[in-house]
Amino acid sequence: MKITDIFRKEYIIEELKSKTKQEVLAELSGVFLRGNLQFDHDAMVGSLLEREKLGSTGIGEGIAIPHGKAADITDLIVSFGRSKKGVEFDAMDGRPVHLFFLLMAPEDAAGQHLKVLAKLSRMLKNNGFRKNLMESKSAEELLSVIAERDDAC
Repeated sequence: MKITDIFRKEYIIEELKSKTKQEVLAELSGVFLRGNLQFDHDAMVGSLLEREKLGSTGIGEGIAIPHGKAADITDLIVSFGRSKKGVEFDAMDGRPVHLFFLLMAPEDAAGQHLKVLAKLSRMLKNNGFRKNLMESKSAEELLSVIAERDDAC
């Protein structure tokens, strides 16, 4: 599955305003309201916070891939946010997180959900990709960087 099939430019936050984990999750899921999606934003944030209680989705190297499921969405959706300052996110390496990909899936999409998580993880293992995401100057450039890496993986 291609990330760009479920990802839109409107779902990119060039610089997150959030300073805490909960604020990041609310801001990243809030961008889905820019689309024509109808969902319970508070319930989505609650689902993400519950998932974080199982273990942080901050995987280290300045990366987090928060993910969860929502009963009121019908397709996988992905948003991206960047924090040049970094956000304390209880990452496995104890360092702040700068790059966030948030994935939400319908309740019945376990297989697809896991495939997208695996693909995002593969993409983010590339140092050059992470560097390009940090250095991109616009949402258009970020989308281009993501699409290029998506095609390569």
